Amino acid sequence: MRDSEDLLKDSAGVVGEKAHELRERLAERLEMAKEAYQRFEARAREGAKATDKVIREHPYQSIGIAFGVGVLIGVLVSRR
Repeated sequence: MRDSEDLLKDSAGVVGEKAHELRERLAERLEMAKEAYQRFEARAREGAKATDKVIREHPYQSIGIAFGVGVLIGVLVSRR
């Protein structure tokens, strides 16, 4: 996104209808990408908070599940 913003700023001096149209489209797409990133970030935060809450409510079960997943991954990796 930063590279796109830099490109948008650097191309401000370019003249012509086609260049103007491309800059507008790039600005729209960049804005859409920023909004999508913000939505994703908000959902990730909500998920992290929910996970933290569950782990704090059930610490021993969480440790057991993490141990079991670790053992399973270890077995699968050692088979290769």
